[in-house]
Amino acid sequence: MKFIADTHAHSLMSGHAYSTIREMAAAAKAKGLTAMALTEHAPEMPGTCGLYYFQNLDVIPRDMDGVRMLFGAEVNIMTPDGSIDLPENVCRELDIVVASIHAPCYGLEHSKEENTQAYVEVMKKSYINIIGHPDDGRFPVDYETIVKAAKETGTLLELNNSSLRPASFRKGTHENLKKMLEYCKQYEVPVTTGSDAHVDVDAGNFCYVQEILQACDFPEELIVTTDWEKLKPYLNCYKNVI
Repeated sequence: MKFIADTHAHSLMSGHAYSTIREMAAAAKAKGLTAMALTEHAPEMPGTCGLYYFQNLDVIPRDMDGVRMLFGAEVNIMTPDGSIDLPENVCRELDIVVASIHAPCYGLEHSKEENTQAYVEVMKKSYINIIGHPDDGRFPVDYETIVKAAKETGTLLELNNSSLRPASFRKGTHENLKKMLEYCKQYEVPVTTGSDAHVDVDAGNFCYVQEILQACDFPEELIVTTDWEKLKPYLNCYKNVI
């Protein structure tokens, strides 16, 4: 299976990542990608860039050596009611928005029902394109409910390569993703692939994602990052011009 896009990665602007925008673009090209999204951590993540960074992204070229660059944010889901840490008007101007739960911003004390509600509520925001790493067992969820909400709202669920690393700090990721993928197959819900790279050598790296897709016999037609025309309708930069 050939992937043409990586919809979740970070440059050094995220604070705890280590490569420049140009280095990430070059790495994407070397991997044979035609599209690369840099989704920097939004302001409530410790050490990341501030609001003005996201308001000024239109100055950056969207083509770098033949790679279509997408610039956006990985916003933090802050509470079970689906609040996030970037204003709606800013999110709508970004090429792509991933929404994720991170312990420093959301905490670890919420119940399965609250975590599920948080994802469902954030998916109702039309400018949220992707739910990032919904695999983390530290934040248990009802996967059938999540998958149904993704179908209803047209939100992509992410297969996060970093989550599947043997050294990952996220819990139960393989089992959780297999469960999610079975529901995605059942309800015909598309997924996306994100490296979650924090350094250029990991850009476009989907080695662990490949393994789990094969193990689940997941259909390629439901993976939007294998074809630009499948991915394009889910991006804010194209929704906003329609």
